[in-house]
Amino acid sequence: MSLDWDEFRFVKAVADRGGLTAAATQLGINHSTAFRRLGSIEARLDVRLFERLRTGYVPTPAGVAMIEAAGRIETDVTRFSRTVAGQGQTPSGELRVTAPVNFATGILMPILTSFCARYPEIRIDLILAEEALNLSRRDADVAIRASRTPSESLVGRRLTGLAWAIYGRAGQTYGDLADEAWVVPGSTVGGGLFASFLQTRAPPEKVRLRINTVTGLKEAVTTGLGIGPLPCFEADTDPALRRLSGPHPEIGADLWVLTHPDLRHAGRVRAFMEHLAEAILPLRARFEGR
Repeated sequence: MSLDWDEFRFVKAVADRGGLTAAATQLGINHSTAFRRLGSIEARLDVRLFERLRTGYVPTPAGVAMIEAAGRIETDVTRFSRTVAGQGQTPSGELRVTAPVNFATGILMPILTSFCARYPEIRIDLILAEEALNLSRRDADVAIRASRTPSESLVGRRLTGLAWAIYGRAGQTYGDLADEAWVVPGSTVGGGLFASFLQTRAPPEKVRLRINTVTGLKEAVTTGLGIGPLPCFEADTDPALRRLSGPHPEIGADLWVLTHPDLRHAGRVRAFMEHLAEAILPLRARFEGR
């Protein structure tokens, strides 16, 4: 009997996702293939790895042991991958970069254009996501993040402050903001930073829409659905919007560029972080709402 890494990874995916359907989607295979694969592994081991319950797949003791082994293997493989990637001194190869969705529009693409012209041997895999990807697992090599307290397990630098203010639709007249209809960020935006701020400014009965992306929030304000908080770097340059307040420090954050310590000396990572910092420096006033 012999098992390869893919089979350990498959069993861990079934456990992480709680069943075959979600695991199959994650791994890019169909349900029937996943069903046969699990049956084949259990037959070769001559042991049941999961109890099939109506609420999902629950690991048996043998399943738990295999999942724990898979976790250790995954950690070792990822650590080795980071170590090898961190030894590359020449700015070349693939670079996985993650950034907030709204940062791509108007800010990031011109920076990537100049970076690619400067380093033509680097190929960028850009992942736009609202959630913070795991750099320890190499979900990305470099993260551009808005945060007050970036993870202590990462290294990098603060690029600029990020100011937020209240905005409404240009050309529209507003009175007391507490009496206006509001559109507000969902609880996942900014790690829940907006909850206490909005509690004293946007009465629940005045909240017309909650939305979980900054891009959607800006679109809602632009169409006149309501007033709401937006990042100044994005909203101040939009002629369809009008600023209704000064920057509010209590909902402000910082913009960081971060990487894993094992990757900080890799040529392509170092080149990107330095290029990004150079490009952001002239834009600080815009980011800080000045």
